[in-house]
Amino acid sequence: MIGKLAEFLVFGLAPLVVGMLAIPAIATADETAVTGEVFYRERIALPPNAVLSVQLADVSLADAPAKVLGEQTIDPAGQVPIKFSIPFDPAAVKPNMSYALQARISVDDKLWFINDTRHALDPLTAGPQTILVKMVRQQGGAEEVSLFDRDWVAEDINGAAVNEKAKPTLRVAVDGKVSGRGGCNGFFGSAKVDGSKVEFGQMGSTQMACEQQVMDQEHKFHQALDGAASFRIEQGKLVLTDKDGKDILRFAAAG
Repeated sequence: MIGKLAEFLVFGLAPLVVGMLAIPAIATADETAVTGEVFYRERIALPPNAVLSVQLADVSLADAPAKVLGEQTIDPAGQVPIKFSIPFDPAAVKPNMSYALQARISVDDKLWFINDTRHALDPLTAGPQTILVKMVRQQGGAEEVSLFDRDWVAEDINGAAVNEKAKPTLRVAVDGKVSGRGGCNGFFGSAKVDGSKVEFGQMGSTQMACEQQVMDQEHKFHQALDGAASFRIEQGKLVLTDKDGKDILRFAAAG
């Protein structure tokens, strides 16, 4: 009888233990995730050493770097569409703030693809996302310079050469944040980029005083930025044009 009872206890408990393990765990904060896929339209294959990085970032403040809430790096990236899942803490998502996804594909630490428009979303309610990235590197190895995440140094404003000792600078981040120097004061703001179209929002700046010639140039620089409607990159130079297609600012890539 004791043997039968022991047999019952041993084999009777096993299903109970298995059943307990099969019960789904309650989701914890760090298991909340934004999911989706990244793709591009160019008909080329990625090399085996391509790497995809996708970030979920707080892009609310124009005068501060984006705060990354979560990130996934896929190495090797494989081929598009590339699926991603970015875990994040939902407690970090605050009301009345702006959030966006940023995706880039690089090869040997050189940027090949990036999303050049802001991919905004509400991380708490968003379903699966589809991110379109665009090529910033030509097939065959010839590198094409990207507008984004690069320091540009002004060469001329409305056709007039800039002061060699006070060259304005410009940097446009992939999330639309803008920063630089007007020649005297630092400035910050935002830009909307859609294909070759660009629109700069109102800029904030420091309030230093410099020589009148430098201040006059800075004023002309900001006026030109305010009038920009499109851009192009030719022979490694960034050219901003107004709504009539007139070249108003020309930059060279720094360093």
